[in-house]
Amino acid sequence: MRDSPLNHPSHKGFVMFIQTEATPNPATLKFLPGREVLGEGRAADFPTAEAAARSPLAMRLFAVENVTGVFFGSDFITVTKSGGEWQHLKPALLGAIMEHFTGGAPILFSAAPDDDDAHAAHEGEDGEIVTQIKEILDTRVRPAVAQDGGDITFQGYEEGVVFLNMQGACAGCPSSTVTLKRGVENMLKHYIPEIVEVRQV
Repeated sequence: MRDSPLNHPSHKGFVMFIQTEATPNPATLKFLPGREVLGEGRAADFPTAEAAARSPLAMRLFAVENVTGVFFGSDFITVTKSGGEWQHLKPALLGAIMEHFTGGAPILFSAAPDDDDAHAAHEGEDGEIVTQIKEILDTRVRPAVAQDGGDITFQGYEEGVVFLNMQGACAGCPSSTVTLKRGVENMLKHYIPEIVEVRQV
């Protein structure tokens, strides 16, 4: 459900319209600034204030009281809180997002390393399975999860077990285990018989 649109005429003469959406995780709220954040297929997760050091926008959001996590998707931002009511936190978060976009600062100081670079290359039969896993995640799983303000990234594959990382609204969500086991695991097993289990890392 979308609410809280905010109009703001910036000093550069354009109007910014930010919407918010609830996510399945009551501790996480999704913000839609009405423009590209990281671009198609890209995401960045900031699970701590220290991790936010590479993003001026993430640092601004962590400066708001009770913020414990920030996630950027292609065209959305999700913020996770440890306490307090959204109605009290939202004005400060909307203001931080607005100031960032109207000020023209970069989203990230430097590009995040490509997710695939962090993992050892898989060869032979495992390599083919990993390619299939990534394709299913990119085409069927990640777009659906992005709708809820999160992301699921591939972390590894070993002896029939797929290791995935849940980010944004998915991290710590009460229904994330159900999503992972009933949704993602069942889908991967259906398409790739070699898979026996999916685990969160």
